[in-house]
Amino acid sequence: MGKIDTAAPRDMDIGLSADVRRRIGDGLAHLLADSYTLYLKTHNFHWNVTGPMFNTLHLMFEQQYTELALAVDLIAERIRALGLPAPGSYRAFAALTVLDEELGVPAAEDMIRQLVADQEAVVRTARSIFPVVEAAHDQPTADLLTQRMQVHEKTAWMLRSLLG
Repeated sequence: MGKIDTAAPRDMDIGLSADVRRRIGDGLAHLLADSYTLYLKTHNFHWNVTGPMFNTLHLMFEQQYTELALAVDLIAERIRALGLPAPGSYRAFAALTVLDEELGVPAAEDMIRQLVADQEAVVRTARSIFPVVEAAHDQPTADLLTQRMQVHEKTAWMLRSLLG
C-alpha cells in the first residue's frame, strides 16, 4: 500500500505523537482514496446505467455519490486536523486505493455487484485503521470510522438486496 506525502506532520500537541498521527493519517489516506474512487465509479454508473431498473438505480446511485462527495471532505479534513497533507490527485488515489476502476459500461446487475464489493472493501479499509486509532484513544477518528462503516455496510446491504 502507498503512503501519503512524506512531509513531517505539523508540530502540534493534541495528545497524539507525530508517529501515531502519521500512522492514522496513512490509514485515512487509504480510506480517502477508496472513498473517492468509489465516488467516481458510482457517478460513472449513475450516468451510464440502462435497463428496466434505470430509474431506481439512477436515483440510488445519485444519492450514493452525493453522500460520498461529502464523506471525502470529512476524511480529508480529519487528515488535515492531524497535521498531515491530504492526498488529492488521481495518481495519489490510484496508488492508495484497493478498488478497481471500471473502464467499460457493465450491465446494471454487474454495476450493482461491483458496487457491493467496493462498499465492502471500503468497510474493510476503515476497519483496518481501528487498532492504531483505538490504541491511541483517538476518539474523533474512531467516530469518523464508525460512521463511515455504518454508511457503507447499509449501502452494501441495500445494493445486495436488489440482486435477490
